[in-house]
Amino acid sequence: MRRLLDFLYDGAAWLAALAMVGVLAMVLLSIVSRQVGFHVPGTDAYAGYAMAAAGFLALAHTLKRNEHIRVTLLLGRLKGGARRGLEIWALSAGVLLAALFAFYSVRLAWVSRSINDISTSNDATPLWIPQLAMAVGTLVLLVALVDEWVLELRGQRKSVESEEALHNE
Repeated sequence: MRRLLDFLYDGAAWLAALAMVGVLAMVLLSIVSRQVGFHVPGTDAYAGYAMAAAGFLALAHTLKRNEHIRVTLLLGRLKGGARRGLEIWALSAGVLLAALFAFYSVRLAWVSRSINDISTSNDATPLWIPQLAMAVGTLVLLVALVDEWVLELRGQRKSVESEEALHNE
């Protein structure tokens, strides 16, 4: 099961990296097309879609690598059961919020698909396509948070103490 979950997180991260390449491609295409004298419609919108996809698809991988920003002012001072209780509370709140975010992201993509909602810019892209990346990213984040929550409840979660966070001014 661990290998499957890690594959899921890494797969989402690779898709995020591919989306970042898409952002680069759209920006370069826009620049080159202006220099050469032709216009490719929708490059700005596609770059925005790819940027949003990259951000959402990278969320779970970033969480599992302990790279999300954490406010450790209180947590760093707690020990033992108090610290574990606060971790469980924070992860529980995270799971709840991620579940709501995932539910409404999936619902948004579903509704956009069912009413044939399209972009108002000149690309006229069906909006469910870029919204699908947001929905997938939030679902994978939900899985990652539930994974962390279960690991914390079992006492198997690795706690990372950041020296940088403790010594910055």
